[in-house]
Amino acid sequence: MTTMTRRRFGASAAALGAAAVLPRPALAAGRTVRIGFVTPQTGPLAVFAEPDAFVLSQFRNGLSDGLDIAGTVHPVEIIVRDSQSSSNRAATAAQELILDEGVDLILATATPDTTNPVADQAELNEVPCITNDTPWQPHFFGRQGDPEVGFDWTFHFFWGLEDVISVFTGMWDQANTNKVVGALWPNDPDGNAWGSPEIGFPPVLEAKGYTLVDPGRYQVLSDDFSAQIATFKAAGVEILTGVVPPPDFSTFWLQAAQQGFAPKVVTFGKALEFPQVIESLGDRGEGLTTEVWWSPQHPFSSSFTGQSSAELAAAYEAATGRPWTMPLAFKHSLFEVAVDALRRTKDIDDPAEIRNAIRAGRYETIAGGFDFQLGPVSGIAKTPLVGGQWRLTEDGPRIEVVENGDHPSIAVTADLRLLD
Repeated sequence: MTTMTRRRFGASAAALGAAAVLPRPALAAGRTVRIGFVTPQTGPLAVFAEPDAFVLSQFRNGLSDGLDIAGTVHPVEIIVRDSQSSSNRAATAAQELILDEGVDLILATATPDTTNPVADQAELNEVPCITNDTPWQPHFFGRQGDPEVGFDWTFHFFWGLEDVISVFTGMWDQANTNKVVGALWPNDPDGNAWGSPEIGFPPVLEAKGYTLVDPGRYQVLSDDFSAQIATFKAAGVEILTGVVPPPDFSTFWLQAAQQGFAPKVVTFGKALEFPQVIESLGDRGEGLTTEVWWSPQHPFSSSFTGQSSAELAAAYEAATGRPWTMPLAFKHSLFEVAVDALRRTKDIDDPAEIRNAIRAGRYETIAGGFDFQLGPVSGIAKTPLVGGQWRLTEDGPRIEVVENGDHPSIAVTADLRLLD
């Protein structure tokens, strides 16, 4: 992946602004290459977008001298649109980028509410598109994808439901419980996929001897979870799971305390992936569990800056004064893949050549290595997943890896604890 335009960054805040330029011969100057990026910078999913400014600075600075594509140096412009955490707005943002801004490549991230409508617009308009940070089934099947056919213009990398189910049950198998699992799944693409009797949790939990208590889908941003809490209490639920936006978990967890519902293990996707959310819960953030897509301990490095996972996290914290978060690596890796594919494009003016370069790549990124041609279905690649538990420390919340059964190369750092 190394070319003469590659940048190497330091492991500190200086990574934002300083890049060592490798020697290269004079090349012809080309037209501006435009990359569109749709992200939920406002609304209930805005926590996913916290690393945006840092990552955008890294890549804008690293590409400030242009990008060598087929022997011509092209200026690169990254154009950002806020989805406002709305599927409708995400679709409109994608249309604006494609039809009004004329982007050569479009990127999107952060849950099916963003990735799915953006990818649909890219497919419709035959514009190459790369997405991540959505389990692959809600992304692929949520767009009515056919595994025998796939999509022509859209590519996605992240873990799948099979991975998160394996991680969650791997953590629960370590705990001494009655194996009664209560599920809080919303009526949205994630909730419907996670609760699906075909591809979601229900069949696996049954096969593993767990009893599932599912009170049905609730509406996102609900302000009253009394009915669900009463159902869980009556059924003797000791393990609680779900995939909800942070505001919904905060509301539910407060009401659970008020109504005397105290499960032994609480494992949620989406809401519990962020130290900001854990900190906002106070003492009730201690011991909550979630899937871990990435951490400073992960044994991966950036193909763009050369930073290790630990160095990227440290640079982010030094530059922003905020704790690292999992989306940091996936925002970074999204642009890694985009830059790598553009470097290998034979004709930047032919969208099909950009698409072909994306498809042909074998990527080594800060989020791990993958290949779109290996599946599980066409245009989808998987990244590793482990399980983590939050600890409250004097320096703020810290996540410990407590389950790594599917990826032993990512080290366990602590044992699972039951909630008090």
